[in-house]
Amino acid sequence: MVRWSQSQRAVCSLVAGLIFTLALAPFDLKIASLFSLALFYSVLEGQTEKRGAALGWLFGAGLFGAGVSWVYVSINVYGNAPTPLALLLTFVFCGGLALLPAAQAALFCRFQPSTSLARILTFSGLWVVFEWVRTWLLTGFPWLFVGYVSIDTPIAGWAPIIGVFGVSLIIALTAAGLAETLKRRTPSALAAWGIWSAAILIGGGFFQQLQWTQSTGETVKAVIYQPNTSLRDKWDPRKRQTFLADYLTHADTYSLDADLIVWPEGALPFYLDQAPNYIARLSSIGEKNDASIVLGIGTRDRSQRFNSIVTVGNARDEYHKQKLVPFGEFVPLESQLRGLIAFFDLPMSNFSPGSSEQDGLTTGAGELAPFICYEIVYPDFVAEGSRTSPMLVTISNDAWFGTSHGPHQHFQMVRFRSLELQKPTLRGANNGITAVILPSGQVENALPQFTKDNLVASVQPYKGLTPFARWGSLPIILISLLLSIPAVAQAITGVVPRLVTKVGIKPQR
Repeated sequence: MVRWSQSQRAVCSLVAGLIFTLALAPFDLKIASLFSLALFYSVLEGQTEKRGAALGWLFGAGLFGAGVSWVYVSINVYGNAPTPLALLLTFVFCGGLALLPAAQAALFCRFQPSTSLARILTFSGLWVVFEWVRTWLLTGFPWLFVGYVSIDTPIAGWAPIIGVFGVSLIIALTAAGLAETLKRRTPSALAAWGIWSAAILIGGGFFQQLQWTQSTGETVKAVIYQPNTSLRDKWDPRKRQTFLADYLTHADTYSLDADLIVWPEGALPFYLDQAPNYIARLSSIGEKNDASIVLGIGTRDRSQRFNSIVTVGNARDEYHKQKLVPFGEFVPLESQLRGLIAFFDLPMSNFSPGSSEQDGLTTGAGELAPFICYEIVYPDFVAEGSRTSPMLVTISNDAWFGTSHGPHQHFQMVRFRSLELQKPTLRGANNGITAVILPSGQVENALPQFTKDNLVASVQPYKGLTPFARWGSLPIILISLLLSIPAVAQAITGVVPRLVTKVGIKPQR
């Protein structure tokens, strides 16, 4: 056992959290995920519940402080909060999120099993359980899952079968096993870890060759527009007519040779019912050229307002966003916070969630599974909402995050959804990253960020369901919940005592 002082453990916990971000886009130093989790696992060994909570909070502070520091851009630049206040709000946000790793570490230290293998299983199970908790606690913030680092690696082949949480479990097991191997430094422990790692890599490579979905129907000629409109220009009444005319010209030009035109989230800065003549002109252009125009716009009825995707042209349909961003699309404690700072008074930030009973989006090119911005990062929500659709469409406006790493993390998760479901995704974003993603999760074509351009592509629809699309995350979550119970993890090691002895992981007190 490494003998560390408490201050050394604290520093290592913080560093472990900080380096985690390097494993994700845009840095893609994937090996950092193993070192991060292995270091976190190591510093928790032998700690009390209270000390574990403190170490877990430091890990979380590093993880979220580095990983989602881009919220500062939204608060300071676009929310017009003074720098000290923006820093304070960012710290509160990241510090609040860090309470989850604190709880995770406290539980692990409170019930820490006595044997190495049981500790590995319990740590990994808790890791996945707390990733899952982040998808629903306080409306959810499903960001920075370790499974996402597998994209563009051999273990990505596991994703269509077990989803991002399953891949997270694999990586957590591998990292904790690495920590135990480095601690023991015996040939048998090294051999056991090597066999496990090789099996994961070989299995992933094999599964990458399996095609769970099949191409169906004719290819769809799609044009995705990236207007690169600044947020200030979008809401400036003096400039509104210019870019509204630009959208009309775009529709008239590109609908001549396209089945589908996709515009980004909030493309038009008004509610659908506020500009009936403009919408009628768009629709007539689409009808004339037998094309569907899919665009982001606000909609409303007598009592509610929605962030929506609307189809006009040779088809007519609407989808209302269900997963809303706190403070961005609705304001908790609205009566107390409205007017406090400009960040809480952003245009169109008082939406209601759409119905959970909505079907896919009807277009002249077939049904699309629609997701607006933040929704695409919810694995099971996307899996459930895309079962009957041969293609996914997601629109976003990541201009809120400037040149930070936030848009790259977001895009990585979009790619992972295509990989999990083995279906193509059309992504339209105001200033990027606009792309067409293949069922393999690979990018067929993409536009550079912060450019005004069009992405023209022929997209092949796919039908069928991957195992993950069929079963979702439930099997992995149940397995992880069981592993999180130390008695269960301890029992698993007892079921295979001979195997445990052979691989050199002997009970340790």
